Amino acid sequence: MHPRQLKTFLAVARCGNITRAAAEVHLAQSSVSDQIQALEAEMETALFHRARSGITLTEAGRAFLPFAERLVLIGEEARIAVRQASGIAADTLSIGTLETIAASKLAMLLPKFAATHPDIAIRVTVASSGELSRQLAAGDLDLALSFFGPGADDRFKSRKVADEPLVLIAPASCHDGGGGFDRLAREAFIATARGCTYRRMFEEGFEAAGFASPTPAAEVASIGAIVQMVAAGGGLALVPRLALAGNAGADRVTELEWPRADAAAPLHLFWRHGTVRRRAIAAFLDFARTGLRSADARLRHAAPSPS
Repeated sequence: MHPRQLKTFLAVARCGNITRAAAEVHLAQSSVSDQIQALEAEMETALFHRARSGITLTEAGRAFLPFAERLVLIGEEARIAVRQASGIAADTLSIGTLETIAASKLAMLLPKFAATHPDIAIRVTVASSGELSRQLAAGDLDLALSFFGPGADDRFKSRKVADEPLVLIAPASCHDGGGGFDRLAREAFIATARGCTYRRMFEEGFEAAGFASPTPAAEVASIGAIVQMVAAGGGLALVPRLALAGNAGADRVTELEWPRADAAAPLHLFWRHGTVRRRAIAAFLDFARTGLRSADARLRHAAPSPS
């Protein structure tokens, strides 16, 4: 099977439509149909159900899909490795992470990595956990530094590099000290959207104690904005402690007691199963654990003391 056939197969699987797939891979519709038919002939089975409403994968097509994705990625990685070994292209590293991690941990970590590996070009993407997962699976990222759990997706391998404490914050004028979940359930909270790690741990805390988690007074995508909204009196919030370092509103919030003592989010580096461990990836994996510990120490020193 030819790599072009595999890319065309993946495009049709994504688009569910020959016309859209043809536009995506820059081929005529007839060429797309010919390539799919040739691939099915080689596999000796139909890979798609064809109907007026569109094209969907057969059971055989679904079984073939992860292998096609892997073959295309390996081919691309092989091309990059050869170009880098021959000096045609510089070694590159694409890292994806969350907003709070990019603004704190990576901001301290990457300059040191770049100083010790000046021949590796680094590209950083900031996105949600779900988008990081999608980009990592698609091969758009080499590594993702995130809180989504290691068992969350069997397409990825992971290495735990740190535990990030979560803290309950309130306006600095608040002196109530938090209290149990029964009392907190009556408070106004500002939270991230459902599916976010911080939101999930917020909800799990109440549910483990036998309480329904309160509906947030506001859902905000930016952790930095949440800290400032709490500082302005908008409510309480459960946030990673790293979000307080350098935040303009950090000196106007106070930390309250969160009833769960284990409120920490494990921070992992993720990469795809079957990824060729290029020198840049291997170098960052080796560097990250000690580098992140150093960054944690600097963050703790920089963070303001709670009021």
